[in-house]
Amino acid sequence: MLLTISTTHRPATDLGFLLHKSPAHLHSADLSIGKAHVFYPEATPDRCTVALVLEIDPVGLIRTRRGSPGFALDQYVNDRPYAASSFLSVALSRVFGSAMKGTSKERPELAGAAIPFSARIPVLPARSADRLVERLFEPLGYAVSTTAFPLDDTFPEWGQSDYYSAELQATVRLSDLLTHLYVLVPVLDDDKHYWVGDDEVDKLLRHGEGWLTAHPERDTIVRRYLKHRRSLAVQAIAQLVDAPKLEESERRHGSEEAAIEDRISLNEQRLDAVMDVVRGVEAKRVIDLGCGEGRLLRAMLDERSIREIVGMDVSHRSLEIATRRLRFDQMAPMQKQRITLIHGSLTYRDKRLEGFDVATVIEVVEHLDPSRLASFERVVFEFARPSTVVMTTPNVEYNVRFESLPAGRLRHRDHRFEWTREQYQGWAAGVAARCGYAVEFKPVGPPDPLVGPPTQMGVFTRVAS
Repeated sequence: MLLTISTTHRPATDLGFLLHKSPAHLHSADLSIGKAHVFYPEATPDRCTVALVLEIDPVGLIRTRRGSPGFALDQYVNDRPYAASSFLSVALSRVFGSAMKGTSKERPELAGAAIPFSARIPVLPARSADRLVERLFEPLGYAVSTTAFPLDDTFPEWGQSDYYSAELQATVRLSDLLTHLYVLVPVLDDDKHYWVGDDEVDKLLRHGEGWLTAHPERDTIVRRYLKHRRSLAVQAIAQLVDAPKLEESERRHGSEEAAIEDRISLNEQRLDAVMDVVRGVEAKRVIDLGCGEGRLLRAMLDERSIREIVGMDVSHRSLEIATRRLRFDQMAPMQKQRITLIHGSLTYRDKRLEGFDVATVIEVVEHLDPSRLASFERVVFEFARPSTVVMTTPNVEYNVRFESLPAGRLRHRDHRFEWTREQYQGWAAGVAARCGYAVEFKPVGPPDPLVGPPTQMGVFTRVAS
């Protein structure tokens, strides 16, 4: 199995710095699937080419495969040693992992720049696909050249095989090129050599950020990458649709909501009220669902009694900001072991959410479409089932006290709804009764004698069965 990447950027040998692999040496790595070798067939100031070669043992692969052994000669008659597949993706992440992340100590500016590249894959499967190579790569800005292989040169009447040689040319960042290959090669192969589970959804969303949502073949990519597991594909597509909406909404209207509420320091009062509950139940394991940019996580880190902290959000961008805000790169090792950030959605069951003392859901539920409230209820209260759930949401009755908020408008244009006190308490009481919780309501912010507090908080406590 072979992949070559060439550049004519001058000096072209800078490619070695970007890949963290010197053109002067052969680089080899042991993989679970065999061996990966990296070398440079040419390395001049005008043109530099790197080759990634995989040595795969097809007999060993078949003998260690679980389940059906396939047909009798499967280990001797297969395309795994030479046709690009998920094996190539594994090798890319292993030997070019730093380059995929866009990091280069020696050439940091070049790592973030678009330069001319040509990637060539001599044998690329595209089974039962009508120009799928072009449909996948051309929307990303690549000029695609493919040549189909005949089934048999001796019998041209048999037609073409499902294999192509392909060359991709574009002026892009190296990290983008490697990421596109990492995702799309297994999509073309329409198979994976390992089990596909929930973690593959996170992997796809992480590597597809910034380009997959708007890709015209998005659904095809998702289905094939996730090995046609319908539940995973539905979950991934839903998150791809939701995350950009939330990110754009946060960018456009975050300052607007803050301007409305800052006069009474409402955000600080919310965080203080939530932390009072967390301390009061002596929580050791806490998860912040919809953690955003990490303000509450910061407060939790300062509470030494909390041993494990997890922040989850549907927005990769928010998680990146939280990572910077929490200064992960400067955090002491013991401190870093206490906190984890994960990507996920509150409308799909996720085993990672189970087993916590407290789950906080702060100013999140109002961003969900009403039709998804039932899914949210089941995910948090039926499946995750933390001992305590702390949930805050705006009190729409209080909006008349915000002079800068036009009459009839919600505090945030991405809010799908805002509840009155009666509506929130009615919904919360129903959830508590159905799922085995007791609920207590507490005001957050200065209460108004007529319209109540600006924020309403429900504290759900699981009832022992």
